[in-house]
Amino acid sequence: MTVASTTRPGPLTFDPVAVGRAECAAWAAYYRREWVPFLRAAVTMVRAGFGLPWRQTVLGAWHVLRANQLWAPFPANDPDGARAAMRRFYELVVRVGWGGFDPARAAVLEVQWWRVHREHQHDTGVTEAHLVDALTALYAYVYGLPASAVRPAAALRVQAMDVSDRWVAAGCALDDPLLARERRLLVASFSALRDAVDRHSAEATRTAGPAGTAGPAGTAGPISS
Repeated sequence: MTVASTTRPGPLTFDPVAVGRAECAAWAAYYRREWVPFLRAAVTMVRAGFGLPWRQTVLGAWHVLRANQLWAPFPANDPDGARAAMRRFYELVVRVGWGGFDPARAAVLEVQWWRVHREHQHDTGVTEAHLVDALTALYAYVYGLPASAVRPAAALRVQAMDVSDRWVAAGCALDDPLLARERRLLVASFSALRDAVDRHSAEATRTAGPAGTAGPAGTAGPISS
């Protein structure tokens, strides 16, 4: 488990290594239905990924936990409840000045990729390409970036999901080497996302000139499905 940094990062300086490792821990806890470890991982994700103050970090992590608990049962889960919890999470993010997107729309896109992943898990004809599309739509909306800029990050995260699904099928053992492979892919995914954000920020600065400001940036909600 990665311990959250004591220094609050800004939206342009999220730590892809900390976020990737924490998401791996969250996914493992989710599938093992270990909610206290999940909450600890969510605190790290929110703090390292969004740079929220501590009070909002803990509250945001709680909303992420509740969304995942409501989504977890299969097949009788609560997608409306999960969307409502994620809307509250994104409202916190927007309220502290992280971005100007619509929290309700972000929550819809977030839970949409959860749905696509679950359908992909259960062999309903949904492909990895559909899952990449769903994640790309979330990233492009939240970051205000072209889909082409964030698709590589989405594709790597989908690869991590495939490894996670194999890890689940193998029994969810914490000493399974698949977990380390999943962690590496998640770190690579968030590194690619950070690169896309940095390139966008640099381009916006060049376009706007010395007095200009960069567009919204940070890291997307690293949520299990």
